[in-house]
Amino acid sequence: MKKLNRLMWFPYRLSICRLALVAAGIAWLVAGTLGTFATTDLAATSLSVEGLPLGDDYPYQSPLAAAMSANGDVVYVIYHTGQKVEAVDVGTGAVSWSVSLGAAPNGITLDQERNRLFVTYGMEVGNIGVIDADNGEVLFTMPAGHTPTAPVVSSAGCTLYVGNRFDNEVVVYDLVSRAVRSRTPVVREPIAAALTPDDAMLVVANHLPAQPSNSRHVAALVELINSATLEIEATILLPSGSTGVREVCISPDGQYAYVTHTLGRFHLPTTQLERGWMNTSALTIIDLNSKSWLTTTLLDDVDMGAANPWGVACTADGKTLVVAHSGTHDLSIIDREALHNKINRIAQGERVSEVSVNLNAIPNDLGFLVGLRKRIALPGNSPRGVVVAGDTVVVTEYFSDSLAVMNVGSDTAPAVTQLALGETTELSMARKGEIAFFDADLCFQKWQSCASCHPDVRADALNWDLLNDGIGNPKNNRSLLYTHYTPPVMISGIRASAEVAVRAGFRFIQFAVVSDEVAEAVDEFLATLQPLPSPHLENGKLSPAAVRGKVIFDKAGCMYCHSGPYYTDGKMHDIGTGPDELGIREFVTPMLNEVWRTAPYLYDGRAATIMDVLTKNNSGDKHGKTSELSDDELQDLVKYILSL
Repeated sequence: MKKLNRLMWFPYRLSICRLALVAAGIAWLVAGTLGTFATTDLAATSLSVEGLPLGDDYPYQSPLAAAMSANGDVVYVIYHTGQKVEAVDVGTGAVSWSVSLGAAPNGITLDQERNRLFVTYGMEVGNIGVIDADNGEVLFTMPAGHTPTAPVVSSAGCTLYVGNRFDNEVVVYDLVSRAVRSRTPVVREPIAAALTPDDAMLVVANHLPAQPSNSRHVAALVELINSATLEIEATILLPSGSTGVREVCISPDGQYAYVTHTLGRFHLPTTQLERGWMNTSALTIIDLNSKSWLTTTLLDDVDMGAANPWGVACTADGKTLVVAHSGTHDLSIIDREALHNKINRIAQGERVSEVSVNLNAIPNDLGFLVGLRKRIALPGNSPRGVVVAGDTVVVTEYFSDSLAVMNVGSDTAPAVTQLALGETTELSMARKGEIAFFDADLCFQKWQSCASCHPDVRADALNWDLLNDGIGNPKNNRSLLYTHYTPPVMISGIRASAEVAVRAGFRFIQFAVVSDEVAEAVDEFLATLQPLPSPHLENGKLSPAAVRGKVIFDKAGCMYCHSGPYYTDGKMHDIGTGPDELGIREFVTPMLNEVWRTAPYLYDGRAATIMDVLTKNNSGDKHGKTSELSDDELQDLVKYILSL
């Protein structure tokens, strides 16, 4: 009876919501409050998620994501480094309007019924722009948190969901009052979200694992939020090694969610790449009825990787899934009905292959998609966003400043048309290096790029046995921020400089030899990186607690090793956390810039938090004199460190 009452109430709830929106719109018009677009003061110093310093003279557009009109005639594109959003004709590539944002956009969605775009943009000072899709008029803006992304609007147009990525929360906005309705904490970096067709559940994909790296199971999480209660109904752990999550979409019937991510085989020493020995590319399927993991299928071929899966979309008829592989510059066009038919047969006990004897075995079956998908090469570089209207698919090509357009309605391989976005710009050395960093074509059999283990040029939160200091002693992956200024590199100090490490990385991790020009370009790119401002700052400054923590930082002796502009003396120290499996006891002092972003900590990632570093893992005060600090002093010290 309760379910019936809810169903009977639902259309009336929508009607009331629509009336409220109309009334609010009239009031805005009468009051003259449909203001002009509010730009921020970030234009000259804005950073992208990677920490690239941007400005008005940055020449590259970097189309990141898009939304598309219901008839497929117009695609609305956000340009990450171009710091704008444009309406582009799908047939001709003509731009009908363009809106400058003044900061890097991270997400976009379209309210089809009202033809309003919601664009999230900015880093530490985040905003949401609400734009008339017909003419590009900015209707209003709303403040958001640190690096807002993954905007999702309800079908009634009354509610907007936004993930504040580095605040680790999902914020719900009432679009009638333009007020924050609630904030739901999530695990780590909500980077993608999708709403079920009945508006009942929000699926939130977290970017990175949050467990200690020496755990048996280390993986990113997907959280299911009840849209009525705004509480987390289920937390779904992806397969161990799942990291670098990028996108999620939901089937038209609301039964399944599809999540793209990298699946690292971090329990193995990195002695080879064949057959996905180190990294594979994955599509996880979540059963939304049972609120549980169904299975994970690999997107690679047996002898060729499909590195760095990004965007994913489902056609409205439910027949086709489209996945973009940003590292290998191609698409997977998957027969969704045949995919689920095969999965169902396995669930019923049928042996469909030598590998996939049950649902748990599918993540190890490189041949699972044989006969179920077409893999289509694209003309551009680094496809990321995927949008679908009818049978028309549009893909943003990040590094080539272009769109790829195709029709997936036939059984034959679709013809691909490329639309250029703006004028061609000569590539700087740093831009060439950025392209190489994300390019799996440089790797043996295209299994991975530098970005596979260093998403957004930081770390994947996994331990890897890279053989550079012996076999059998995995070490926690590290951010590449400031590595060119803080030699030696690697936690065991095995590489004298970042330049040496870059070349060794291509040779011993990607099993390839690149030209000096490529290696030097990667050096140039990495040297341009800047840290994002910490979400623990208040108005760009240390909070009162962090100010107190700075005093304690000195009092505890932290400043002796964590010194200078990068908070490292560049020396080896025994802080009591060793020895590792091969007896190594001394490790390089890690820098603390942007440490808030790079959990877990210590050489083997055993500490999930900075508090764990200072307490559980500081026997004998070898890592700073913290044993006699009060709880309040410890909290202040943590606040300071996380503000760096």
